[in-house]
Amino acid sequence: MSDQLQHECGIAFVRLLKPLEYYHYKYGSCLYGLQHLHLMMEKERNRGQDGAGAVCVKIGMPPGNTYISRERSIKPSPLDALFKDIYAFINKVGKQTPDLLDNVVWMKREMPFAGEIYLGHLRYGTYGDNSLEAIHPVMRQNNWKTRNLILAGNFNLTNVDTLFNVLTDLGQYPTGYSDTVTMLENIGHFLDRENQRLFDMFKRAGYENAEISDLISKDISVRDILAESSKKWDGGYVIGGIIGHGDAFFYRDPCGIRPAYRYYNDEVAVVASERPVIQTVFNLNAEQVNEIKPGYAFIVKADGSISEEMVQQPHERRSCSFERIYFSRGSDKDIYKERKLLGRLLVPEILKSINYNLETAVFSYIPNTAETAFFGMVEAANEYLNERKKKLILKAGNNLTPARLDKIMDVHTRIEKVAIKDAKLRTFITQDKSRAGMVGHVYDITYDTIRKDIDNLVIIDDSIVRGTTLKLSIIRILDRLGPQKIVFVSSSPQIRYPDCYGIDMARLNEFVAFQAAIALLKDTGKESVINEVYKKCKAQENLPASKIINHVKEIYSPFSVKEISAKIAEMLRTPEIKANIEIIYQTVENLYKACPNDTGNWYFTGNYPTPGGNKVVNNAFINYIEGRNRRAY
Repeated sequence: MSDQLQHECGIAFVRLLKPLEYYHYKYGSCLYGLQHLHLMMEKERNRGQDGAGAVCVKIGMPPGNTYISRERSIKPSPLDALFKDIYAFINKVGKQTPDLLDNVVWMKREMPFAGEIYLGHLRYGTYGDNSLEAIHPVMRQNNWKTRNLILAGNFNLTNVDTLFNVLTDLGQYPTGYSDTVTMLENIGHFLDRENQRLFDMFKRAGYENAEISDLISKDISVRDILAESSKKWDGGYVIGGIIGHGDAFFYRDPCGIRPAYRYYNDEVAVVASERPVIQTVFNLNAEQVNEIKPGYAFIVKADGSISEEMVQQPHERRSCSFERIYFSRGSDKDIYKERKLLGRLLVPEILKSINYNLETAVFSYIPNTAETAFFGMVEAANEYLNERKKKLILKAGNNLTPARLDKIMDVHTRIEKVAIKDAKLRTFITQDKSRAGMVGHVYDITYDTIRKDIDNLVIIDDSIVRGTTLKLSIIRILDRLGPQKIVFVSSSPQIRYPDCYGIDMARLNEFVAFQAAIALLKDTGKESVINEVYKKCKAQENLPASKIINHVKEIYSPFSVKEISAKIAEMLRTPEIKANIEIIYQTVENLYKACPNDTGNWYFTGNYPTPGGNKVVNNAFINYIEGRNRRAY
């Protein structure tokens, strides 16, 4: 993605279902769980580079012993730094007294990350600073095991203000305003209530306090705690949690916006943000790994029993289509096919753009995430070319000579790697003009891959969001090759509306499609539409989210997709550029064809899956008009 969007967070969970001795004897180490957590997090490295954290909980430890260990890192390459710190004590013991690593009893008692439950997290922060305190897993600590709560997740809530007020109305004093703190305290409140309910019940029944702790551990209802906690949540989320005594859960939002996959057998139960992560680490077929259903919680009790229970009534499935287009690993069998199809579906418009002249067309892609869509695009171009060759051969009939056949067959789809991304270029220049000159060197080209003033260059990217990198870098360097025309192709539709469920897209003025629509309104004498939409948004400013309508759609409605695309091309083409520039976006209709099961497309259509989305887009437009450069939620 030339205009890089930051990834959503990644979660990984490993629960050993047998005693540690089992893994020591079968696999050679009682650190089997830690090793597999490490592998899973490595496979999810793409989902977050701001920080990494992991926690281990030991089941059945007697009083006086540490049973929760946590490490977090915000160092450069935080995942590497995290596991370097975790393994430091293990390696020290291995050098000094290696026999202790085979002593399972000693390992569980003394080794911080030798236990049965592991929860890991890779963070990309969409809100707040990147201090160590912001890194998951986060903890709410208590001397009662069943009141200890550990959370890690991939989520954004649109109504943190409402939930914050709920907590203060309960008499709490939250120490932060982020959705992480709010969610931790929200679940923690109902965990406390469940503990108190059970304590009072067992006390009335005549049990002693020491007995009651064990009884609470067995009877605590994770499902009920989550159901009470999440009644007012509005957003996209997968929440992973561990209660101190050993119950663990993963709860997915009712629309299924954020992804989560799980697998279990008689040895382990595991959860990850992406299916291939579990497949690779545990050597499984795709059919063995299942999604956690929207609105459901995957629950592993301290005794090892497993269930998947409905927490909130599932809504229409609106899972994030950007996971399919860009975020998730392309090694997933379904995502790979979908991305290829996204590329194939663009070919009819591409052929029109180059006047069906494949003899003078060169196909390429912006490294590297668009590569799969590129394969699909080239396959479809080859199929068109083969059909054309077939018709020419049949038309020639008896007049077909070897020379004429050679001429027909010599036409082929030309593929070149024309754009190369150099090592990440860092600049400390703050002045826009000087900095633009540095940004222009982020990419480089492969020279002499284009016939100057003859060829048309077709180059595919998985999305064109802000257009900044295209304008300041890519168009300039590709123009050096001397093509007649550069056709930029986006395998996703135009991004028109802010996201509020986990992707770093929260400000309308950053979207080149929005900029183009505003420019067209001014060009065509329809500038009054901007003011009318502003008035409508202001009129809704204090309404409940459920009453708000997305009037920002009216900014785009006077124009076709092609008109907006043409305006974007005009805006991105600076005076020194010699080549003609055209931009082709995927259609929403084709997105449905390629990704029929993942219809979360609010950033393209403005059709948000929760009421909070309409509130966010409303606030985003008000911020734009009033000149406030801040998040809308």
